[in-house]
Amino acid sequence: MNEGNSALRANFIQSLDVGIDVLMAVAKHPDIRLSEIARNICETKPRILRMLRTLERRGLVRRSSEGTYRLGNTAIVLGTAASTQVDLVRVANPILESLSQKVNETTQLRIIDNGESLCIAKFEPTRDLRVHCMIGRRRPLHAGSYKVLLAFLPPQIQAQLIPVTLEKFTSRTITNRAQLSLELQRIREAGYCVSRGEVSDQLVSVSVPVLAFDGSVIAAVNIAAPAFRTQESDIERYIGLLKDAAKEISKGLGW
Repeated sequence: MNEGNSALRANFIQSLDVGIDVLMAVAKHPDIRLSEIARNICETKPRILRMLRTLERRGLVRRSSEGTYRLGNTAIVLGTAASTQVDLVRVANPILESLSQKVNETTQLRIIDNGESLCIAKFEPTRDLRVHCMIGRRRPLHAGSYKVLLAFLPPQIQAQLIPVTLEKFTSRTITNRAQLSLELQRIREAGYCVSRGEVSDQLVSVSVPVLAFDGSVIAAVNIAAPAFRTQESDIERYIGLLKDAAKEISKGLGW
C-alpha cells in the first residue's frame, strides 16, 4: 500500500513538473504551437496536449483560432500578485516620500484587492490641514481617481469587477455603467485619472498607473489634496510628477 502511494505521489510530482514546464514555455514564447512546446521540453504531444487542456480550463493559458497558445487571464492575475508581494512597497516607499515633499500633499500607492482599491503604502506631509490616509484602507474602484486601476484591466476582468449597482458618494460620483465605461476609455487614452469631488466634495485626487515587469498595470500612485487649495495648474503639475514617479517605480519592478 505504501509503495502504491509513493508511486502515485511520484507520478503526481512528475506531472506537476511537466505542467510547470509547459506553462513556462507558453510564458516565454507567446503564440507557441503544441509541436514547439513538445520539442522544447522533450515530451510527447499527447501528454503536452493534456496539460494544455487542463491549463486552459483553469484560465492559465488560452488557445487561439490558429491553434497557438499564450497566457490566459489567470496567469496575468498571478503574475501581478507575485510582483506586488515581492518588491512593490519596498521600491515605492522612498519615491512616495520624495513626491510628497515636492508637492507638500499626501501621496499613496494602491492596488486592486478583492474587487476594491487597497492602500499599501503612503506618505503624509507635516502640514496641519492635509488628506489623511491609512494603510489597509479600502475604496471602491468606480469612484475617485482609483478608476485608473480599473481602466487598464483586460475587458473580461474589468467587467467582473464593475458592480451592477454603483454606489453614490457625492453628486459627482458616476453611477451609470455606460458612462463609467466611456470614462474608463478616456482614462486609458490619457494615461491618468483626475477626480474632483467624486468620493468627497472637499477632495481632489490624481492617479497614474504603475507597470509590472511585463507591462501590465500593477498599482496606482496617487496625490490627494484638499479641493480649496488645488488649482488647475497644480493638477497639471501633479500629473507630470506622478508620471515620473510611476516610471521610477515601474523601473524598480523591472519594466
